[in-house]
Amino acid sequence: MRRIKSLSALATLSLAIMFSLVLTGPAHAAGPAYVALGDSYSAGNGAGNYDSSSAGCHRSFSAYPYLWKNAHAPSSFADTSCSGAATTDVTGSQLGPLNSGTGLVSLTVGGNDAGFSDVMTTCVTGSDSDCVNRVDQAESYARNTLPARLDATYDAIRAKAPNAKVVVLGYPHMYTLDVFCVGLSDTKHRKIDEAADVLDSVIAGRAAAHGFVFGDVRTTFEGHELCSGDDWLHSLVASPSWESYHPTATGHANGYYPVLNANS
Repeated sequence: MRRIKSLSALATLSLAIMFSLVLTGPAHAAGPAYVALGDSYSAGNGAGNYDSSSAGCHRSFSAYPYLWKNAHAPSSFADTSCSGAATTDVTGSQLGPLNSGTGLVSLTVGGNDAGFSDVMTTCVTGSDSDCVNRVDQAESYARNTLPARLDATYDAIRAKAPNAKVVVLGYPHMYTLDVFCVGLSDTKHRKIDEAADVLDSVIAGRAAAHGFVFGDVRTTFEGHELCSGDDWLHSLVASPSWESYHPTATGHANGYYPVLNANS
């Protein structure tokens, strides 16, 4: 009788364990500890849904770092990206959350070093020749000065996060070319897109030299630049002006996030 009761109790326990596994399903490991760094293209200027606690950094809960965080449930998450950040801002104030346990770092930076904001202001308010000359200056800076600044930034990231996979994201073309578009001239459109190509080429080269992954968003934004009729970027915004020439929430969801996700 005791043997029968023992077998019955064991069977009951086995069934309870089986049903528990069926109901709860297999456990899913948390994603790697993730830190987002960078400038306004990382922070999400233009995406709306802003984090009021981020103040002038204008971080958006609809930006690609939060989209990745929400999809992958990392074991920890920190976003120190900030509007207006240059490479020296990343190394000077954004690296605090990095450590040997950090598994993923994303970064978009370099545009402010090369004077992106001033380039756009000059091209919007000046003549074709003003725009061409200002872009030429920015391209010269990108080729000759920016590489050393990127190297210093990437070295600092690797020193603080020796085990992390680092995904360096680039910048999209701003305009769809060869279509009629009210606003800036075709000369300006082409010159601004040329600047994006130069900047992305420099960033990709330095990222590869450090063993980092470069995420090219020009491919995902193709057909969705300004003048495309299905824009994923803001043109000139009166208020708040800092949203001008930045990706929309759709640009982050369909342009930036898929590239980070594919390379992480």
